[in-house]
This record gives sequence, C-alpha cells and structure tokens, in this order.
Amino acid sequence: MTTKKNILIGQSGGPTAVINASLCGIVKEGLKHKDCFGEIYGMINGIEGFLSDHYMNLSQDLSEEELQLLAYTPAAYLGSCRFKLPEDFTSPIYVTLFEKLQALNIGVFFYIGGNDSMDTASKLSRYAAAHKIDICFLGIPKTIDNDLVLTDHTPGYGSAAKYVASTVREIVLDSSVYQQKSVTIIELMGRHAGWLTAASVLARKHALDNPVLIYLPEVPFSLEQFKRDIEAAFTRQNNLIICVSEGIQDAKGHFLCEYTNSSQVDNFGHKMLTGCGKILENYVKEQFHVKVRSVELNVCQRCSGMMASQTDIDEAMLAGSFGVLAAMEGKTGCMISFERDADVPYQMHCSTQDVNQICNREKCIPSSWICESGNDLTEDFLRYVTPLIQGEAQRVMENGLPKYLYRK
Repeated sequence: MTTKKNILIGQSGGPTAVINASLCGIVKEGLKHKDCFGEIYGMINGIEGFLSDHYMNLSQDLSEEELQLLAYTPAAYLGSCRFKLPEDFTSPIYVTLFEKLQALNIGVFFYIGGNDSMDTASKLSRYAAAHKIDICFLGIPKTIDNDLVLTDHTPGYGSAAKYVASTVREIVLDSSVYQQKSVTIIELMGRHAGWLTAASVLARKHALDNPVLIYLPEVPFSLEQFKRDIEAAFTRQNNLIICVSEGIQDAKGHFLCEYTNSSQVDNFGHKMLTGCGKILENYVKEQFHVKVRSVELNVCQRCSGMMASQTDIDEAMLAGSFGVLAAMEGKTGCMISFERDADVPYQMHCSTQDVNQICNREKCIPSSWICESGNDLTEDFLRYVTPLIQGEAQRVMENGLPKYLYRK
C-alpha cells in the first residue's frame, strides 16, 4: 500500500489581516481529501524555522472551532521570516532542506507570501525539477502592497485598503474642527508601488474633498511642485490632508527618506523606508508657517483584523483551497492568481501562473489610473479598488474585544 504524501505550509514576509485565512483554506481543503493526503504540517517561522526542525501538525492540533477563529485572526499564526535562499543550487542548504522534506514524506509544499516568498517557491520548484524530486511547490499570494504581477490583486490588499480609507476619513474629520490653516501629512506603506496610498482616495465623500493630494512612487516627486500644489489647494480650503507613499522619490530615483541619510537595507537588499512624512512636515512648516503634523500609519495598515474586508477574507481562503485542488492536479512551480471577470457586479476566479514569471518583478499602478497632475487617481482606479473592500468580517468578540487564535 502506497503511503499518502503529507502537506507542508509556511508563511513568509510581512503579516496581513488575512494571511491566516489562506492558511485556513489550505487546511480545510486538505482535510476534505484525506484519501489523497496524510498529515498537514505547518512550518514555524517559515523556511528558516523549518531548517531548525520547527513545525507543527495542523491537522491534529487545530479543532474545527479553532480553524474558524483562525480565518479571522490577523498577522501570521505560524510566524514568519525574511530568509533568502542562495542563488547557487550547489549550496548545502538545499540538500539539508530536501532531506528534511523527504523525511516528513512531503508531497506538497505551500508558501504563503509576497514577491520574496515567490522567489523561494521558484527556487525550490526548480531544484526539485533538476533533481527529479516528486514534490509540488505552490505559492499562495499575500501582500498588502498588491504588487505581484500576473494577478488582478492579492489577498491582504483589500483589508489594508479598507483600513487606510477608513482611517484617513477619520483623520479628515479630526483635522477639520479648527478654522486656522493646517496640513496633515499621512505616510503610508509602499516602496515602489503606490496601491495602498492610492486607496486613500476612497476616503473622499465628494470631489475635491480630502485627501486633496496623493503622491505615489510611480510619479517622480518634486518639492517645488509639492509647494505649488499646496498653494493651489489652500485657495480652496484651509485644512489639507495629504497622503504620501513611503517610497516617493525624485526624478533622479533618490528616495525622499534618503535625504536624511538614515535608510538601511533588509536581508533581501531592499531599502527600509521611513521618515518621508516627517521630512515633508518640516518642509511645509518652513514654507507656509502653518500648523503641520505628520502621521505614519505603520504596521496598523497590515494587522487590523477589526477593519478586515469580508471579500478579502473569502478570497484569501479561496486561494488556499484552490491551491490544494491545483496540487491534486499535479501543478508545481505555480502561484495561485486572481482573474477578474467583472467590476459590477464584481466577479473573479482563480487560476495558476508560472511562479518564475512572478518573482522579482513588481506591478505598479497603471499610468492611465493616475491623473495627469500626478497627485490624484482616476475613476478607473476607483472601479478597480471599490469591490475589494466590501463586507464586514463576521468576527468573534469576547468581553468587547476581538477573539483571536494564538499558537500554543
């Protein structure tokens, strides 16, 4: 009798409000097909933790009630990592890793993450193919940045966009109570792609409402033009809300945050960006002598389960369950992607894309969705993003607070 192969799941990169929903989708779908799969294991702290033999048995350790709770728990239940596999396939780390996979009788390997995680799935699938190792490697998309190519959008983005739009709307109300001129600068995540900052346009209640100016990394940023934009906005109203991506850069490709000489790099060589809001705050003070403050939403953009979009949760679970079905068909070296069928009424379906065509590439906002002025979005973007923030999460509450699942 042939021993059934086991499933192994990892989470990698930055957490989101719905990454655990994808994990839940994989586990639930895997449990439906006990005739095909044996145990379902979860790596603790991704591939880095797995190399140190840190993993758990999800099919035995999670009850049905806990699985339901998992779907509405933000962050990364299994823990995460930012670990880059070597480009050189002769590195002994690959031998060690595949020995551990074979010792656990792994037949399907899921990695839930963003661009760098898809790089990991790509390398592992190529190594397995070169050495004729029968393991399916599949990537499940996850990123609030929404910058993965070959997919309409990514799980995590809809909830982050909903959080951004809701929070910016509340900041607009807070900033409008005084008659004196003021500027509030809101710094949002986004290194090279401005999808999250663009979502702040949803906060408007009517045309010309706040945020009056939105600056994305896709458009070269100029302090001189920034000053002129503010001057023009002050002719219409006294209280200005301005949203900026952390990755805005000038025409020479220098990040605004680098003007302070304080940026560092992470394990993947990406510059760790922060501080452009404070730079702009000081600039506006010097130029306009009005009340100015900067607000950095920071990690709240990605971990707010209370503002999660039900659409986002449902699609994250769908990505996980579809991944299991794809594995049953023998798919490997693929990422689950979303294809949009219609905006109104909104419809989408899942498919698979070659992960090698996805990793190490970034999807930016189409130039046709950015106004000619470079500081606003068009109706096309609104039609794109609006369906993704719909629905209120059916969360479980306990003593007035959300009840989440914590790893034992």
